Amino acid sequence: MTRFYFDHNATTPIAPAVREAVVRALDEAWANPSSIHQDGQQARRMLDEARTRIAALLGCSAKEIVLTSGGTEADNLAILGAVRADERPARHVVTTAVEHPAVLEACAQLEREGVAITYLQPGRDGRIDPEVFRRQLRPATVLASVMHANNETGAVQDVAALAAIAREAGILFHSDGVQAAGKLPVSLGSTAISLYSISAHKLNAPKGCGALYVRQGVTLAPMIHGGRQERGRRAGTEPVTLAIALGAAAKIERPDVSALRDRLEAGILAHVADAHVNAGGAPRLPNTTNIRFDGISAEALVIALDLRGFAVSTGAACSSGSVEPSHVLLAMGLSPDQARSSIRFSLGLGNTAGQVDQLIEAVTESVARLRKLSPAYSEVSQ
Repeated sequence: MTRFYFDHNATTPIAPAVREAVVRALDEAWANPSSIHQDGQQARRMLDEARTRIAALLGCSAKEIVLTSGGTEADNLAILGAVRADERPARHVVTTAVEHPAVLEACAQLEREGVAITYLQPGRDGRIDPEVFRRQLRPATVLASVMHANNETGAVQDVAALAAIAREAGILFHSDGVQAAGKLPVSLGSTAISLYSISAHKLNAPKGCGALYVRQGVTLAPMIHGGRQERGRRAGTEPVTLAIALGAAAKIERPDVSALRDRLEAGILAHVADAHVNAGGAPRLPNTTNIRFDGISAEALVIALDLRGFAVSTGAACSSGSVEPSHVLLAMGLSPDQARSSIRFSLGLGNTAGQVDQLIEAVTESVARLRKLSPAYSEVSQ
């Protein structure tokens, strides 16, 4: 069976250019980049070149890039590092209820350490009102963390405007850019954003590497202690091969898949009754759509589509054998049943119009079959 991948927000296939870069790095950059001999300096040159490419993707200086093990570590370093570096006795952080768990769990840890956290609720479109954000800032606020683009709905926040508000108040601003980098234009040097996280495996590079932009002058308390790598912010020998892979991924010319996303949405809405696009009224990532199919289980639809050769996602975590409703969709005002009926489709390199059309047909037929078996749909449609 031919398989088609529509789950690029979860992870991405390795791009050919990235694969070639990995092989070259294994052959030419295997030495320790901290060594002063020629082998080590060859690894250092290739690592520095990768850092420069990552910085170019983000519109900042290579000196402002800290290599990490991925987006989760980058988020944790930004949030825990910034707050722990502030020695005020009373500290406060503003974030949102729709953040990735990497941010929410870091904030939960700070709460256990006595830091006050405010969780902003989004509107029905998944977006944060800048004026609501402004009103939540306090004299004790150390940091605000608002994701650039949501991993489940694709809703894009106006992080430049929010960061400007934070700067006016003298507050650091972090954004989880894991889903946005490579899909949206990013020019951090021209914004007030202080910290910005990315992940290699969302950019057609291998898992195990990420980066944190740290604006010059921002102080972070390190989480990993040891050597002086990454300007003292992250000890340990650098992941040279993986960083080179991320650098290669940063140079990839990515096609605009918004037309394919719109084709998928229009096709599904035209052929499936009682289907609704979550956050459809918001600016969104060009590759992401989250659609609710009333009266059926999203988990059942994911399985049905998988059996037909299509990889999609609910965007919800599995806990104790049962799918929990998405905290993102609940925060946007959906009911638990509506959240459990929502599917995320995310496109990327390799997807075509022909694949989209086949997916529309598979979704239409699968939803019809599942609804015939679902007493819940009878209740919804009456």
